[in-house]
Amino acid sequence: MKALHIITGLGVGGAEQQLRLLLRHLPMSCDVITLTGAGTVAEEIRADGNRVVELGMRGNRDLPALPRLVRLVREGGYDLVHTHLYRACLYGRVAARLAGVRAVVATEHSLGEQSIEGRRLSPGVRALYLAAERLGSATVAVSGTVAQRLQRWGVAPDRVHTVPNGIDAGRFRFDPAARAEVRARLGIPAGAFVVGAVGRLVPGKRFDTLVRAVAELPDARLLLAGDGPERAALEKRAAQCDALDRVRLLGECGGAVAPAAAAPADGDVPGIPELLSTVDVFVSTSADESFGLSVLEALASGLPVLHVTCPAIDELPPGEAPGARRVGAGRTGLAAALRECREAGNRRLPVPPVVARYDIATSVERLLDVYESVAGQPLRRRPPALSPPDPADHDRSLTAR
Repeated sequence: MKALHIITGLGVGGAEQQLRLLLRHLPMSCDVITLTGAGTVAEEIRADGNRVVELGMRGNRDLPALPRLVRLVREGGYDLVHTHLYRACLYGRVAARLAGVRAVVATEHSLGEQSIEGRRLSPGVRALYLAAERLGSATVAVSGTVAQRLQRWGVAPDRVHTVPNGIDAGRFRFDPAARAEVRARLGIPAGAFVVGAVGRLVPGKRFDTLVRAVAELPDARLLLAGDGPERAALEKRAAQCDALDRVRLLGECGGAVAPAAAAPADGDVPGIPELLSTVDVFVSTSADESFGLSVLEALASGLPVLHVTCPAIDELPPGEAPGARRVGAGRTGLAAALRECREAGNRRLPVPPVVARYDIATSVERLLDVYESVAGQPLRRRPPALSPPDPADHDRSLTAR
C-alpha cells in the first residue's frame, strides 16, 4: 500500500513532529506534500528517507494551487491520503476526491473551544470545515476532548476516531550530562532554579502569564523554546518586569524525534530532550489545548509539571500522572506553584504510567485500525495461521524412534 500525507507546513511544531514520528513507524511507503514552505521538519523527514514535495501555496485562498495538488495526488498512484492541519484538510480532501482516491483520512490536531491552530473560530470557518469533512472517509481526533468538539460541530460520531498522539519516551529520558553541558553553555549556575516551556509564541499559549510569574521569583530563570509573532512582545514584557536577564527565548528547538544521524548542536540552542534535562519544572500555560504533547514529553523526563489544561492527562483517571499538577490560569496562582516547586528542591520523579499509555507504537496500531477500515485491506503483517497437525507426521515420528 502507498500512502500520501498532506500537511499545511513543516516548520517545528507538535503536529509536524508527530507526523515525522508516525512516518518512522508506519509499515508502508509514504510520501509527504507540504502546502507551504518546507521548514526544518521537512529536511528531517527527507533525512529519514521519505519524499517531501513543496506545493508553494501563497495563502489560504491560493486556489490555483488546487489543480497542482490534484495532479500530484493522481500521478503518485496513492491508495490512501492522510491530511493534517486545517488548510491541508480542506485542500487535501478535495484534491484526493478529484484524483480518484476514496480512502481519505484527516487528523484534527489543534481544535480548541474558541480557536483552531491559534486562529479564532468563526461560523464561516466551521461551515467550510464541515463541508470538506464530508469528502473524507474518517476524521481522527487526537483526544476525547477534540472528538467531543467535532461531534458538537455536527460531525457524525461514527466518522470520528480517537487516536491519541504518541511519543518516543526513551528520547526524553533524563540525562545529567546534558543538563550540565547545556547549563554551562547557557551560563546558568548548576544550582539555579530553571523553569521550562515549549510552544509556538502566539497569544493562545499565554506565555505572557508565565513570564510575569517567573519574574516574581527573584532568582528563577525561564527557558522558553519556540518562535512566533509574540516574541517581541514577550521580550518587552520581560524587560518591563525587570527580568530580561532571567528570561531566555531560545527560538525553535528540534530533537523531539531522534535524528537520522548525529549532528552538532546549533549554537546555543539545545534540542527538546536536552532542554527538558536542563530545567527543574515544566509549565504549560495554554487554557485551550487539544492534547498536550509537550507535557507528556516533560513527564517522560521525570519533571514535575504545572499545566492549566492538558486533555492527555485530564481525560484519565487520577493517579496516572502524579507528577502533573493542574493550576489556575492566573499569574498569582502560577507564581505560588512555582515557589512550591523551588522549595521542594531540584529533583527528578519516576516516569508516570501515563507516558507508557501514549507510546508511539500504540498510537500507530490504532491509526492502522482506521486505515484498514477505510481502505478495506489489511496493512499489518500477521503471523500465518497454524495448520492442524497432520496425523501422518505423528506416525512418522513414532517410526523414527
